[in-house]
Amino acid sequence: MKNSKKDTKAKSGGKKPQNTARNTIKEIHRQKNTPKQQSAPKEKTTNKTKNKSNGQAFINFIKARETHTAFGIFLILFSIYLLFAFFSYLKNWQTDDNAVQSGLSIIFDSSVTIQNGMGKLGAILGYIFVKQWFGIGAFLMLIFFTNSGLLLLRIKIISFFESILYLLGTTLWLSVFMSAIFTRPDAMIWGGLFGQQIRLWLSSVVGNFGLVVLLLLVFVIYVAALFGFKLHEIKLRKWPTSEKKEADSEETDSKKLIIDDVYTHEKEIDPVKIENEKMVVEHEFERHEKDVIAVDEEKVDLNKANDINFDLSEEIHTNKEYKNADQNVDFVIESQIHQQSNEKIEETDVETAHYGINTLFDPLLELSQYKIPPTSLLIDRGDGESKVSREELEHNKNRIVETLANYDIKISKIKATIGPTVTMYEIVPAPGVRISRIKNLEDDIALSLAALGIRIIAPIPGKGTIGIEVPNQQRETVSLRSLLESERFTETSAELPFAMGKTITNEPFVADLAKLPHLLIAGATGQGKSVGLNAIICSLLYKKHPSQLKFVFVDPKKVELAMYSRIDKHFLAKLPDEEEAIITDVNKVISTLTSLTQLMDSRYDLLKNAGTKNIIEYNRKFTERKLNPENGNHYMPYVVLVIDEFADLIMTAGKEVELPVARIAQLARAVGIHLIVATQRPSVDVITGKIKANFPARIAFKVSSKVDSRTILDSNGADQLIGQGDMLYSHGSTVLRLQCAFVDTPEIEDITNFIGDQQGYSSAFELPEPVNQNDGTGKDTDLKTVDKLFSDAARIVVMTGQGSTSLLQTKLTIGFARARRIIEQLEMAGIVGPPQGSKPRDVLVGNLELLEQFLKNLE
Repeated sequence: MKNSKKDTKAKSGGKKPQNTARNTIKEIHRQKNTPKQQSAPKEKTTNKTKNKSNGQAFINFIKARETHTAFGIFLILFSIYLLFAFFSYLKNWQTDDNAVQSGLSIIFDSSVTIQNGMGKLGAILGYIFVKQWFGIGAFLMLIFFTNSGLLLLRIKIISFFESILYLLGTTLWLSVFMSAIFTRPDAMIWGGLFGQQIRLWLSSVVGNFGLVVLLLLVFVIYVAALFGFKLHEIKLRKWPTSEKKEADSEETDSKKLIIDDVYTHEKEIDPVKIENEKMVVEHEFERHEKDVIAVDEEKVDLNKANDINFDLSEEIHTNKEYKNADQNVDFVIESQIHQQSNEKIEETDVETAHYGINTLFDPLLELSQYKIPPTSLLIDRGDGESKVSREELEHNKNRIVETLANYDIKISKIKATIGPTVTMYEIVPAPGVRISRIKNLEDDIALSLAALGIRIIAPIPGKGTIGIEVPNQQRETVSLRSLLESERFTETSAELPFAMGKTITNEPFVADLAKLPHLLIAGATGQGKSVGLNAIICSLLYKKHPSQLKFVFVDPKKVELAMYSRIDKHFLAKLPDEEEAIITDVNKVISTLTSLTQLMDSRYDLLKNAGTKNIIEYNRKFTERKLNPENGNHYMPYVVLVIDEFADLIMTAGKEVELPVARIAQLARAVGIHLIVATQRPSVDVITGKIKANFPARIAFKVSSKVDSRTILDSNGADQLIGQGDMLYSHGSTVLRLQCAFVDTPEIEDITNFIGDQQGYSSAFELPEPVNQNDGTGKDTDLKTVDKLFSDAARIVVMTGQGSTSLLQTKLTIGFARARRIIEQLEMAGIVGPPQGSKPRDVLVGNLELLEQFLKNLE
């Protein structure tokens, strides 16, 4: 029994190692096979990814604008080549057909001679298009090819669908029609083989007479289909029912109110408060995408901060965590590039352009053929790509963290928002850190970053963060074209919208001058003030019809606004009997301001009689024909007064300019008169309290001192800008940093030439004749109450032989206003003649003896 048990154990013990070895071998095989099975899907995934990337690259190539341009030019040149080839074929087809029938092989056969002026290829193409296909109708194919090429070049004459309907349909009909007229075999060239085959088939079905009737019937139906809808629309416009008029008017008003409410709501939102979507940034920031990198600092010493690497190829919402030895800091890099609207402002008829008024009386009908300028007149300077590198962002972040750490200031998070000119680093301080400590380190941070224009916003309104604005090493040029083509500008319902630039988040900034209602622009020489002024004017020209807007330009420097004289019969307003619409003389400025106050008062009288509160309600009533024109009512265009150098006017005219400007700024908003005042000397004596109180919207370019910044904005910041269009926009409690849009002089000239070449009004818009008050400054001056220096001034004028205000200012050391009153008194007394523009007045008294006798008689 014992032996049997031992034998059993031995047998069982011998089997165990065998089973174990087999299991081990199976396990090894299984492990070897497992990676192969897992690697197969990876390889398939890689191949699919490559295929997708190749397909996407091909799609991008097809969609590229360069591809469209190249193919469009090819189609136009090909159409020109075919045109000459067809004409030459019609002349030489009898001699070339025998050779051409051999096919493309004749191209390589040097023994074959062709009479076609465009060579063997021209003869082959003429044979195919003209004889084998459509005959004379082939010439319409050339128009189809040319229109397709123009569409690829962004030049629209008719749409692609319309070209198929109009041109190809006419080609087929013309081929059959010509074959029906020329039925001889040797005349097949006129209708082509295609037309001949269709004619023979139709003749066998309906007969020759039926073929003629069928062709005429198709022609009538075709013409009716093309033009019937337009006739139908005209009929509907002519005979609308009264119920439909009221319904349409109510619907239009309700839609406009809704749009205005939405626009007002959007304007109240501070663009700085908008939290952008976080996405990971690629090495080159792609256009039309919002990219964000969210990364935490690695847990290393501050001296090793440069060793931190960011993986920019992570998927969306994927974070890499890095921790600092002293503190945990989250670093978020945010770049937002907004997609522009593909809709471009093309040359559009006024009937189809949207100007906001579409009722019974249409003020646009006076210039019904007016077209707004196309944006193709402007240069697209920027590609929309951020020029800030990852290394620059990382370097600035490390320097800021290191500088704050040197002063024992802890922070918990940094977020970088990339703009066209500056990058905003938003810092979230650790609990217990006082904001004033970070604010006081402004110069230290600027020193560590070795950069100018560092600005600290502590705190950012509406956020629990502190903003540090650092200029980019390579700034982006913001073109006006990109703003005018943006959805924010093209789809706005504002009355007087203007595109000023881009915010720090790369968003187009569009404001409504009608709601500001006046704008004060200040900045040192060469910092972008005149460019910003031109951007505002061009924006308004791209949005309004000449019947809806008029400009009054005051240009003491005589060169800044001179380029707009080309559009005087479209958009400019002037005093009666004045030759130049752009005002450069100080005397005329005072008269113009007086005329504008009279216009303002007369418009308020019209509003009072009409029972309306503002220009929008009044114009709506007038267009609905609820106001009688015989009672003096008329359509009111907006009037925008643009003063380029206000400091010069204040220096020469003083109160005579300041008081009417302040009065217009106080009252003129409701009647559609708005001011844009620019100056390069923002001192207290120029921008007085009366001016500032009535200009809630202000734009500050770079200035030289903090005093000037506080004069414009009531706060510091403008002295820390970096120039070249970098500006601060202030409206109410909102202060935004913008990069001004750039528009060059040749672009403005192209716009003004495009407008000036169109039909305009017979003359510029005339302002009311200014009425001078009987205060010693007008024609009714009483010579019994002349100035005390009248006699001295008369002797100076007679002795020097010339009469001018500047001469009296110099000789008598008096101000401009008093010298002007004296020279007008001399004119009334007959001592000097009337003004002659920039020339001195003529002296009418020959010598001092006659003058002394006149003065005795005057006493």
